[in-house]
Amino acid sequence: MLTLISPAKALDFSPGALGPAPTQPRFAADTALLVERCKELEEDDLRRLMGLSEPLARLNRARFQEMRPPPADGNARPCVLAFRGDVYKGLDADSLSADDLDWAQGRLRILSGLYGLLRPLDLIQPYRLEMGTKLRNARGGNLYEFWGARLAHALNEEEDAAADAPVLNLASNEYAKAVPPAELRRPLISAVFQEERGGQLKTIGLVAKRARGLMARYVIRNRIEDAEALTEFAEEGYGYRPDLSAPDRLVFARPRE
Repeated sequence: MLTLISPAKALDFSPGALGPAPTQPRFAADTALLVERCKELEEDDLRRLMGLSEPLARLNRARFQEMRPPPADGNARPCVLAFRGDVYKGLDADSLSADDLDWAQGRLRILSGLYGLLRPLDLIQPYRLEMGTKLRNARGGNLYEFWGARLAHALNEEEDAAADAPVLNLASNEYAKAVPPAELRRPLISAVFQEERGGQLKTIGLVAKRARGLMARYVIRNRIEDAEALTEFAEEGYGYRPDLSAPDRLVFARPRE
């Protein structure tokens, strides 16, 4: 089974402990095109395009101007250790063993507006470019048009998972849209996480993000290869709800903490 998660806006590029050997992102040529396009943007362009404050626009323009692909040890970090935020709090990659990270390298994929599709140990440089950004580029008017069917085709060709192995979608809607289901030859399964609020089950954004990270960690630590085993997920009070689920949509719920 292959698992998809979103990246994070929050980043940590402080020096970390040595781990498994890092790797290079697969879509280097595509990323280079986007970097060159972003280097053309002024602070005001970035502020309007991404809805950033002036300090953040200044920071991200500097990041693009300083970016020199391909990423190297001196200016980059493995993406699974660089991304922070609610999903990555649940994943807690810093506490995964070298064996865990090695297994995840073959089966966990992180969608990225700039890098396309990342393996956990792929090196990235500091950046901000969300998949929903309407950045005009050589291939269209936004990043969905830039990436087209490339990411779905890459998932189809993954060699570490069986040809008919499913894709577990733990990404946000913004990022999941970058993998057109019509182009994906593998079964696609989504997981939904809900909490009881006022007698009703609701999806609470920040809470659901952490839960996606928890499930990604559960898959890695338990070496899960088939969707049926996902129904046993019970981290932090969640339980599988077969009455609300479908073969391509697994619902997990818990009482409000």
